[in-house]
Amino acid sequence: MTDEETTQDAQRRDRRGAEDPSLRAIRAEGADAAAPDGVEVAEAGPVEEPAPEHRFRSWRRQRPFVGGLLVALGGIEMFFSGQLDIGHLHIQLGIEGLQATIIPVALLLLGLLAITMPAHHVFYGILAVVVAIYSLIGVNLGGFLVGMLLAGTGGVLVVAWMGGSRAKREEKTS
Repeated sequence: MTDEETTQDAQRRDRRGAEDPSLRAIRAEGADAAAPDGVEVAEAGPVEEPAPEHRFRSWRRQRPFVGGLLVALGGIEMFFSGQLDIGHLHIQLGIEGLQATIIPVALLLLGLLAITMPAHHVFYGILAVVVAIYSLIGVNLGGFLVGMLLAGTGGVLVVAWMGGSRAKREEKTS
């Protein structure tokens, strides 16, 4: 092995150790502590905290963020399309406007729940698609089709989200 290959291996271990909290704890204890599973631990400086935008990016990638956001935006659009006032004419469709309030609030909650609890993304996505389709009847043609298309597309994205595949691939390669 050349010195260059050895340096590259040490850099890879340092990067892996910066991501692994157990190796970070061992580094903090000292060099004479044994690493788990026979992993060599190279001496490194203090682990820097990632910038806020990197923390948000990593948080966002661990959940169906775009799909949940589209579902929530579709619910907000439907809510405001159901509360229209044109002059002295107030537009309300459905059972005394109750559906025009319940359906958008349900979509908003489904979008937020899909983002905050990604383990149940399939359930929330299917419910969002069903409620979005039902909004054609219950809320001014689904918020004049715009809200229904936003919520339906977001629901499909939430269902199709493949969470954790990148982390699993990295785990298999190491």
